[in-house]
Amino acid sequence: MTRIPALLLALCFVVTLMVSADAAEPAFKTTRLTDKFYSEGAHFGDFNRDGKGDIVSGPFLYFGPDFKHKDWIYEPKEYEPTKYSHNFLTFTYDMNSDGWLDVIQVGWPGKETVWYENPGDRLSKTAAVKGWNKHVMLAVTDSESPCFSDVTGDGKPELICMSGGFLGYAEADWKQPTKVWTFRRASNKGPYQRYTHGIGFGDVNNDGRVDLLEARGWWEQPKDWDGKTPWKHHQVGFSRKLRGGAQMYAYDIDGDGDSDVITSLDGHGYGLSWFEQVKGEDGKATFREHVITGSKPENNGWGVKFSQIHAIDLVDMDGDGLKDIITGKRFWAHGPKGDAEPNAPAVLYWFKLRRNGSRKKGGPVSVDFVPHLIHNDSGVGTQVIAGDINGDGKPDVVVGNKKGTFVHLRVDGKAAGE
Repeated sequence: MTRIPALLLALCFVVTLMVSADAAEPAFKTTRLTDKFYSEGAHFGDFNRDGKGDIVSGPFLYFGPDFKHKDWIYEPKEYEPTKYSHNFLTFTYDMNSDGWLDVIQVGWPGKETVWYENPGDRLSKTAAVKGWNKHVMLAVTDSESPCFSDVTGDGKPELICMSGGFLGYAEADWKQPTKVWTFRRASNKGPYQRYTHGIGFGDVNNDGRVDLLEARGWWEQPKDWDGKTPWKHHQVGFSRKLRGGAQMYAYDIDGDGDSDVITSLDGHGYGLSWFEQVKGEDGKATFREHVITGSKPENNGWGVKFSQIHAIDLVDMDGDGLKDIITGKRFWAHGPKGDAEPNAPAVLYWFKLRRNGSRKKGGPVSVDFVPHLIHNDSGVGTQVIAGDINGDGKPDVVVGNKKGTFVHLRVDGKAAGE
């Protein structure tokens, strides 16, 4: 009788556990809603209030649950995949508090951001409503990675962006929702222009206030801001070339109670990293980089490599209480001959945050971001959004880009397919 060495048995047991865990991870069914290029972003919401999630991408609404019926909110224009759309990102919010979800679209960098007013009952009671009323939200919106989140703590979102060479945010006068938003300058005037990459937000120093992130560091929101004095700047090289990549997030990755930073390093090259916040002996914070993916497969333990990480979302994908990274490759950002590996597969991944060890037990904690492929031929645009689209309580993913519009719905326990 051949005896299997104890070490080999142990290794087999570990591999079995890993395979079993992976088998229980979320699976997705991908539906391509269109193969036309209308926008670099997409979003979702129940626009006709029928209790079913819908998708908005470029000019079109795709009505759930099967997304086969569509309507447009402005005159459709298809773009050539070798060129660029005038629709970079899409957000949704009830802008005029009438109970109907509206659509916000960030246009070409340096141009205006607008919102389209939901026609309400006309949308729900008629077969089609061609054209929603358009309102200018901000005349000049710079950068390729604006974010839509609550900066001021009033429970309502602001548009985090750059404008006129400054980093800051635009906020509404909610008593006059059609009035153009006011841009608040948080930074000094800097090297920020319309095509600046990599901005974000989060409470970096755990003081209860949202700070702003960019490739060169972070800007600390003061306690009682006068609306004019620039926020305190903390210089950190969150991008090796200071080019920046995509949306950035402050989040406690390793569970030690302080906020770390997640960012891609170059939206047209390689690199996805998290920067661990470390306190020095003087109490000052520094940041230590941990590579998630790089320019070579051996840069991580999973052999995963892809270029042009131009969009990131941060959502708890598997319900374990930890937020995971959703990202992928932006296909043909500068056409079929531009940037790094422009014709490589347009992959879409979610990276599971896994903490190894327990601080509660006094032991050290290490971190892995375990990659899970969602799809190998959709990728991201300048935006990727994860959230519960179909109302089953589990996050789905929607993208709009040069390959079209895709919805990736969770089908846990089933085989994912086209």
